[in-house]
Amino acid sequence: PNPFNSSSTISFSATDLHRLTQISIYNIKGQLVRHFAIRNPQSELTKIVWNGKDEKGKPVGSGIYFYRLKVGNKVIDTKKCLLLR
Repeated sequence: PNPFNSSSTISFSATDLHRLTQISIYNIKGQLVRHFAIRNPQSELTKIVWNGKDEKGKPVGSGIYFYRLKVGNKVIDTKKCLLLR
């Protein structure tokens, strides 16, 4: 859901299942907040859940965040989400 306040599920389809797939979440300043690396996804439809915490497990503040899907070295898409606390 957008906005979300406890967790958000990011779903994507990967056509090349043998490449490293990454989801990176950035704050409005462009700073990396959280990174997910998915090696060899088990199916075409893959889901990750972001719980609104950074890499150290600390909750991030309310605001606009961007998540970017990258497969191999190619950026596939970037989307915006709103976190409300």
